[in-house]
Amino acid sequence: MSTITVFQNVCTCLPQVFNARTAEVVSQHQVEITQFFPKEGWVEEDPKEIIQSVYDCIERTCEKLGQLNIDLSNIKAVGVTNQRETTVVWDKGTGEPLYNALVWLDLRTQSTVERLINKSPGKNKNHLKPKTGLPISTYFSAVKLRWLLDNVEEVRRAVEEDRAMFGTVDSWIIWCLSGNTDGGVHITDVSNASRTLLFNIHTLDWDLELCRYFDVPMDILPKVRSSSEIYGCMKSSSLSGVPISGCLGDQSAALVGQMCFKEGHAKNTYGTGCFLLRNTGSKPVKSEHGLLTTVAYQLGRDQPACYALEGSVAIAGAVVRWLKDNMGIVKSTAEIEKLAAAAGSSYGCYFVPAFSGLYAPYWEPSARGIICGLTQFTNKNHLAFAALEAVCFQTREILDAMNQDSGVPLDQLWVDGGMTSNRLLMQLQADILCIPVVRPTMAESTALGVAMAAGAAEGVNVWDLTTDHLPQVVSETFVPQINPNGRLSRRAVLKQTLLKWIIALAFGSFALIFLLFFTSDCSGAFLSF
Repeated sequence: MSTITVFQNVCTCLPQVFNARTAEVVSQHQVEITQFFPKEGWVEEDPKEIIQSVYDCIERTCEKLGQLNIDLSNIKAVGVTNQRETTVVWDKGTGEPLYNALVWLDLRTQSTVERLINKSPGKNKNHLKPKTGLPISTYFSAVKLRWLLDNVEEVRRAVEEDRAMFGTVDSWIIWCLSGNTDGGVHITDVSNASRTLLFNIHTLDWDLELCRYFDVPMDILPKVRSSSEIYGCMKSSSLSGVPISGCLGDQSAALVGQMCFKEGHAKNTYGTGCFLLRNTGSKPVKSEHGLLTTVAYQLGRDQPACYALEGSVAIAGAVVRWLKDNMGIVKSTAEIEKLAAAAGSSYGCYFVPAFSGLYAPYWEPSARGIICGLTQFTNKNHLAFAALEAVCFQTREILDAMNQDSGVPLDQLWVDGGMTSNRLLMQLQADILCIPVVRPTMAESTALGVAMAAGAAEGVNVWDLTTDHLPQVVSETFVPQINPNGRLSRRAVLKQTLLKWIIALAFGSFALIFLLFFTSDCSGAFLSF
């Protein structure tokens, strides 16, 4: 018996069918999703393309099952995992999106964020943190929804006429799969709701005061459900009648897929960005060091919610795409490992890829990237190495903050995501963190996690999530190998560069030039973007 998951990340739709006894992938199909960049800092996707890719992928995956002589009656449940903060508003009467989806990386809401912060007591970006666990930032959904209400007439009119539905991508997909205008279920789960700035992570429901703060009507919000229960059934396609019973935001799904069910367990997902989550158990832990407090999952309507500390890095795998698409330094994402290995070091070149500002632990949306330490000796190999190293250094910043908040140093990190196929990156990460890095043979733990949630739902019961029955996933461990003094020295230089750069943001580009050239250990020129 199997469960099928619909995994929609920033650029792809990837349905996968899992064997509920072995956690092995039985069948899958992947489709690329187009991203649009109408203006600098704007990132959009077409909701109709998203759902069409889901329909197409499900049918192709089912065709492949047929080729394997596997009867579709073996599919017992459907789960949905998604990019969390990406925002969609649609017309409940016609089923038509009222605007493109605003992707989590989108920066158009910066002025909205500034206005919201300015009206808070003390102009404090953490004003809502006691209820939400989140700072007021361009990252989260309520700010994107506020922008749509302020700037898109069709959205504003639909809300006034009680025709609008709001949701993150999970809500849009589940509503469409369960019937669309013909009885579609308008829901989200606690993990996705906790990323909106409208959700109280203590009461586990939408909060009237938060909705008033953003001036968002509560009747356009989806109903909040647990991450593992039957929400409805597939209305069409080859899986008609199969229950939809799992819903998790992508990073929460990866935490479940890595089976980090114990307090203190942590995973890092290396995708477009980097997302490190540490399980903190049944009580939320307040961060004093720039991290997010978020709902990790709730595996059943009668089960307690599990919380996590999270550190979010905006740019990880996206830096490789930038080197390929914007700079032409690599021809494929796989090539970066070969170039970096040829260099063996960045030789004093440092890369801070803050293309969308800095997320945790700094939360500085106006920040922009820099490359410094360039000399005549520097070549594309060194830049490739510096790009990989930047991902690892950013993760180290998150880990340090997490250790301070929890009071208990992490002794091992589970990893997943597309970038983990890069062995050099994984070894660099172990060296820079000074702890073992454990990589499962199947990189997409996200899809596995929501498959487990869907299969374990009451009324489905094909997956047992008790400790004694968890599947044994084969993994590889990368152990630190570098000399500790060399590791710490290099990290100290990067941190010094970061701090000087952040200070320089207050003084403009001339101050940035002065700081880098006259007070930094780095030599040579810099690029800012």
